[in-house]
Amino acid sequence: METTKHTPTALPEGIKALLHRGVVIPAHPLVLQPGKKSIDEEAQKALTRYYVNSGAGGVAVGVHTTQFEIRDKTFSLFEPVLKTVAEAIDELALPAPFIKIAGICGDTRQAVSEAETALKYGYHMGLLSMGGLSGYSEEQLLDRVRAVAAVIPVFGFYLQPAVGGRILSYDFWRQFAEIPGVLAIKIAAFNRYHTIDVVKAVCHSSRRDEIALYTGNDDNIIPDLLTPYRFTIDGAVVEKVFVGGLLGHWAFCTEHAVQVLKEVKQCVDSGYKGVENLLAKGIEVTDTNAAVFDVANNFHGCIAGIHEMLRREGLMTNTACLLEKEVLSPGQLKKIDDICTRYFPLLMS
Repeated sequence: METTKHTPTALPEGIKALLHRGVVIPAHPLVLQPGKKSIDEEAQKALTRYYVNSGAGGVAVGVHTTQFEIRDKTFSLFEPVLKTVAEAIDELALPAPFIKIAGICGDTRQAVSEAETALKYGYHMGLLSMGGLSGYSEEQLLDRVRAVAAVIPVFGFYLQPAVGGRILSYDFWRQFAEIPGVLAIKIAAFNRYHTIDVVKAVCHSSRRDEIALYTGNDDNIIPDLLTPYRFTIDGAVVEKVFVGGLLGHWAFCTEHAVQVLKEVKQCVDSGYKGVENLLAKGIEVTDTNAAVFDVANNFHGCIAGIHEMLRREGLMTNTACLLEKEVLSPGQLKKIDDICTRYFPLLMS
C-alpha cells in the first residue's frame, strides 16, 4: 500500500476553540421521503435546524446514525446528504462558529475521496471510521489516517465491534495521536478498558494538548464527562477529560443533552458540588439508551429507535431506514414507551 505524504491541515480559530471548549455534537440521522429510498431534503434541513436551535455546537453527518448504506451504489446518498445539511447550516448564516463534521469510511482511496467531498461542501473535519477494514493491519490503518489527514482535519473514531468497529491496540492509538492533523477523537468503544487505552495513549503523546476528546460511549455519557483521566508520565501528572460528546444518543431530545452538558461543566467548575445528582441522571440516560439503542437485541433496532424518538418529537414522519431489515425489534416499542413515561412524558404517543 502506498503511503501518502502528509501535509497537516488546520481548523479556523473559532472552530478550534469551540471544539476544545466542548459541545454537544449530534450524529445526524437521514430523513427519507415517505415510502421511498431518497432523501427528503426539506425534512432533512428541518432536522438540521432543530439541532442548531437546540444549542448544539455542531453536527456529524454520514456516520453510523446516518446509515453507512448511504454510500451503496443502490442509494448513492453520501454526497446528497452532506450537501443538504451543509446548505441548511449555511442558509442560517449563523453568527457563531458551528462545527460541520463528515463521516468518512472505506479503504484509503474511498476515504480520501470522501474527505475531498466533505471539503467541497465546507465541512471542517472528517470523522474517520476504522470499521469494515479487516484486511488492513494496524500499520496500514495508520497510513490511511495520514492520507486522510493530508486532506482534512481528522476526528478519530473508536467504534464498538457490535456495530461494525474493531478492537485496536494501545500501540495503535499511541501512534495515531502523533499524526499531525488528528485534532479530536470520539471514543465509542462501549468498554472502559478500551476507553482508557485511548485516553492514556493521548496523554503520552507529544500532541496531547492539540487533541480534544469526545465521548461516544452512549452507555456511559455522564460519567465519561465527569471523569478526569490522570496518568503519571515522566514524573508529572497528566490529565485529560472528555470535553463534550459526539453521540447518536444526542440526536434526539437534543435540548436536554445541551442542558446536561451545561450542568456537568458547572458541577466540575464548582468542585463537583451535587455530583451525586448528575450520576443519578446518568443512570436515567443509560436506561433510556438501552431502550432506544435496542441493547437487548445487540443494537439491531438502534437507528430505527432514534427515528422513533424523533418521530415523537415531530421531526420525522416514519422510522424507515434504507435497509428493510433496519426496523424496531419485537418489544422495543414497549420499552421506548416505558422510558418515555418515566423520563419524557411529553413524547408518549
